[in-house]
Amino acid sequence: MMKGSRKQESTAGRAGCQPGDGKQDSLQSRKRGKMEKDTEKQTEKRKKERELENRTLEAQIAGSTNRREIFRYLGYRGKRPERREEELVESCIEELSGFLSPRFYGREYPFSVSQDGSLDFTCFQARSESLRKNLEGCRQVFLFGATLGAGVDLLLRRYSAIEMSRAVVMQAAAAAMIEAYCNLENRRLAEEYGRRGLYLRPRFSPGYGDFSLEYQRSFASALELEKRAGITLTDSLLMVPSKSVTAVIGIGSEACSQAGTAGGRSCEACQKEDCMYRERKEGSKGQVSRSAAGRAGTGNRQRK
Repeated sequence: MMKGSRKQESTAGRAGCQPGDGKQDSLQSRKRGKMEKDTEKQTEKRKKERELENRTLEAQIAGSTNRREIFRYLGYRGKRPERREEELVESCIEELSGFLSPRFYGREYPFSVSQDGSLDFTCFQARSESLRKNLEGCRQVFLFGATLGAGVDLLLRRYSAIEMSRAVVMQAAAAAMIEAYCNLENRRLAEEYGRRGLYLRPRFSPGYGDFSLEYQRSFASALELEKRAGITLTDSLLMVPSKSVTAVIGIGSEACSQAGTAGGRSCEACQKEDCMYRERKEGSKGQVSRSAAGRAGTGNRQRK
């Protein structure tokens, strides 16, 4: 009886393990392992592609940074910098390039002007006569936020503590670099919309002309800039990271009659006559304002 019982238990124990199950489990395990390795390889490949893309973008930003603008921010008006000063600027650009983590995010919105003159961007409304003129004839706008990333702020703080003279040049270089980054993105957008037979207006930032800096909050909220680009606002409406820009670009079916292009514009619409970074043209009261040049020491728009 006991033997029969043991035999029955033994048979029952073998019932759940048919011949070949072990091999099948091993085969499935190998398949899973191969799939995991393939996934890891694909992830690593995508990571390397992103790193290469970022390195290329960083090189483009550094290469397209306007050196004249840097010296203008530093107060060189009509004075040619010495060789050692040019070398210092190049050194700062090169060092900053290693700390760049550029991010850009934007959206297109329908645009109209209300009967009361307010500008309707769909996601928020604003008032600005200079911006209204800039957007005349547009039915869509592109709102965006761009930043060089937190690494640049870290480097600037470091030099502010240990070598102020280099920190000043770094600030000016970084201000020109965020402008260069916006120009690169503007050119990309101009090509994209150009294929659709559309033209871009000069970009326009909060704090520019009579377009109040208060609208910085509207940009941050509508574009979800903290989530999408890592950009936050202080209580005084300055952006963090400091080398960041928000702007609106008009989209129209006719080429812009104002001087400048989507990638680099004149500031004919700007009413800030006492701007220290104003670029005057001979025989003219024209000026060129830059979205990053509120001060050489910050890429944010300052209160007027």
